[in-house]
Amino acid sequence: MVEWITSEQLVPYEEAITFMEDRVAKIAAGEAEECIWLLEHPPLYTAGTSAKREDLTEPERFPVYESKRGGQYTYHGPGQRVVYVMLDLNRRGKDIRRFVTQLETWVIDALASFNISGEIREGRVGVWVSRPDRPKTANGQIAEDKIAAIGIRLRKWVSFHGISINVEPELSHFTGIVPCGISDFGVTSLVDLGLPVTLEDVDVALQQSFQKTFSDPHSAG
Repeated sequence: MVEWITSEQLVPYEEAITFMEDRVAKIAAGEAEECIWLLEHPPLYTAGTSAKREDLTEPERFPVYESKRGGQYTYHGPGQRVVYVMLDLNRRGKDIRRFVTQLETWVIDALASFNISGEIREGRVGVWVSRPDRPKTANGQIAEDKIAAIGIRLRKWVSFHGISINVEPELSHFTGIVPCGISDFGVTSLVDLGLPVTLEDVDVALQQSFQKTFSDPHSAG
């Protein structure tokens, strides 16, 4: 069984880290069920293990937290669905690459329920959408925007941190960083794409697509 938790109020980043640290330890010890936590944070930036200082262009704008997840700088704030994923890969197969692919597929399937075609790109972490309505890039490519970020950490083969999906965040807040170290492409949201989607709508889509994407852990090799 996977426990689903939804927080209605903004969750301070430190509080979320404390919860995940405790829950991951209990899952690893066999004392708690796996957990998916749906929440929002107040405006903040986090630095992953690959973050470059020069990519934090406005360090005084919002609080900045050093995070031990993979990845570079990212933004969290109201209107963005943060999905913290505490799953036991001891039971689901100890394959990190497969797990990241599952996370990407999970997001893409959830977006598909809103008729959004999410895609992954080699060398660019996260989920992207094509923007043929925008001017082409300098090298003539169709413009693309990032709609979801992925960054995880494992401890004793139990995952934490996870995914963030832009539902209706203030997109200007992303300008204080170079999101995930990528400056050639933009950031978008479901509402920015013209969809009147709520956080609750996204939660339903995530729960529905989760079962399709993640196999029964007892059947994992």
